[in-house]
Amino acid sequence: MILSVQIDEKSFNNKRLISDVKFSINEGEKVGIIGRNGIGKSTLFGILLGRDKDFSGEVIYRKNTVLASTQQEYSNVGEKTVMEFILNDLPEYAKLYKIITELPLTMGDDIKLIEKYSEALERFHQKNFHFVEDKIAEELKNFSLEGFETKKMKQLSGGQKRLVDTIKIIHSESDIALVDEPTNFMDFAAKKSFLDWMQNSEEAVMVITHDRDVLKQVDKIIEIRDGQSFIFKGNYDDYLRQNAFSTTNKMQDFESIQRRIANLKVKTREYQRMKEKARDPGTIQRFKRLENTARKELAELSEIDKPTFWIDKQNVSELDFKAAKSYSKFKSKNVKIAMDNSYEKSRRDLVVIEDLALGYGKLEDAIENKNGAKVLFEDLSFKLKVGEIIEFHGRNGAGKSSLIKAILKKNNTALPDIYSGNIHVDETIKIGEYTQEITSEYFEMPLKNAIEKIYLDQNLEISETKLRKILNQYL
Repeated sequence: MILSVQIDEKSFNNKRLISDVKFSINEGEKVGIIGRNGIGKSTLFGILLGRDKDFSGEVIYRKNTVLASTQQEYSNVGEKTVMEFILNDLPEYAKLYKIITELPLTMGDDIKLIEKYSEALERFHQKNFHFVEDKIAEELKNFSLEGFETKKMKQLSGGQKRLVDTIKIIHSESDIALVDEPTNFMDFAAKKSFLDWMQNSEEAVMVITHDRDVLKQVDKIIEIRDGQSFIFKGNYDDYLRQNAFSTTNKMQDFESIQRRIANLKVKTREYQRMKEKARDPGTIQRFKRLENTARKELAELSEIDKPTFWIDKQNVSELDFKAAKSYSKFKSKNVKIAMDNSYEKSRRDLVVIEDLALGYGKLEDAIENKNGAKVLFEDLSFKLKVGEIIEFHGRNGAGKSSLIKAILKKNNTALPDIYSGNIHVDETIKIGEYTQEITSEYFEMPLKNAIEKIYLDQNLEISETKLRKILNQYL
């Protein structure tokens, strides 16, 4: 066993996120962490990484365990290049490189320091760390980041930073890696490279993800639900079957409790009525005892919170009619995005793209692919009507984010060049944007103030009541 976890309690803003999370991780084990957004998965990683010490419980790693993890934000990258960012965060490489480059300057004739240097140099050779930069450069190609070795991290998009972070994990040679949503910004080729690594790597991997392809590679799944951990052996397909069975049983138990509560309410009123009608002292006392007993049980059952019920669509279709009806009644609701439905019945065009060619730099340079200019794509046409959903699918660097930038026409971003074609956006619509990363100005703000600023920057009203409602939706 490489890791043992027992978290009894972790709260945030008087809300208990975790109340009973217990699990262990073995050497080389691949583990998927799943759960609804805001349920505490990233909080769990913060605890495992030692960043969050404000909890009750214990986290025990095997002695000398080497731990690697992805980052949640990249405000501290400074002037580091992509290669520097990766190398500085490779645990053993960074340690050995520091010794063999710095110790010769100070060790002199000190025998112990000379031995330390010799051992470090020998270990460096054993690990083939002389070739690690070549391996990383090759990996960058697999993730559509060819030639990015000398680029500054701060110049990269949020998605590109996440890809670089993932490459760092792949080359970390750690005992256990904690990876948060690795495939969010990967194209199909990069995703295949990640899945191949995950399947063949010797280290234990804990991964927070909603990606079913990733979850098919794991040995077990830990679901965080209602502040507790539920462990399912096997991959995601095994989890779905086990979850459907256990959820059906829990729904039956919950329905039984609800029926008992309804019955007790009737009995309580009946005992009270009989007590008030009775004239015999003994009869009055008997109905009083029955009423008190019923009220006590009613109070206990009423304190039981409704469990979280979730079954995937495929397994819901396999439930019998009664179970499916119960699930429809009790299933957990996801966070919904508020949309303007005033044009719900309209089929008008919201966005129209006609014969669009998009790229960066002068057209003549882009055609010859020189001076850093390039054509991203050409002859692109589509329409987006009210109520429709469009997915942009393509390799990293193909121009998906650049197309979004061109549609939004934001003045504070480096807009791509339109070489031909047209982009028409209905002037009467409001566009909401989910960006790859937030700006660093929000990092030091209390969450409440950050949300308030976002609203005020958009000239939107935000009250204390509305703020609490928003926080309650997500946390």
